Parts: sequence; C-alpha cells; structure tokens
Amino acid sequence: MNGNVKRAVMAGLVTASMLGGGVIGATAFRATTIFAASNAGIPTTVRADASQAPGVFKPNEDPAHEAAESAEREAQEDAGQVPTKP
Repeated sequence: MNGNVKRAVMAGLVTASMLGGGVIGATAFRATTIFAASNAGIPTTVRADASQAPGVFKPNEDPAHEAAESAEREAQEDAGQVPTKP
C-alpha cells in the first residue's frame, strides 16, 4: 500500500472508533440519566405534620420562645409571614 491509502485507512478507523465511542457514551449517559431521574427504591419521608401544606409558615408558639420575641416579630407571625425581625 502506498502512503495515501494508509492515511485514508487510518483516518477511516479513527473516525469509526470516534463515532462508535460517541454512540456508546451517549447510550450510557442516557441510561444513567433515566435511572437518576427515577426514585424507584428510594424511601420517601413523611412530614410530622402532614396536614400542613409545604411552604406554609408555622410560628413557634412555645411560651419560652414567645417571651423573648419582639412585638414586630409576633405581628409578622400572626399575619402568617415569615419573620424578618428578631
């Protein structure tokens, strides 16, 4: 074989191996992404107070906590807001 044919064969082999590796990599990445997105086999935790919707503020009404609380904070808690005052 002359030099040009050897180069063409080598370029073809390199191209084929790159494409094959890309296909294998894409397939493997897709499979792990699918499995990572599912929660099969992962136990879910249940909130202690399941009646309250997530994201709803619930103030601490403990007497010891209330004694150290400012009037502004108590007003925010009573309004159902997340307190920003100490």
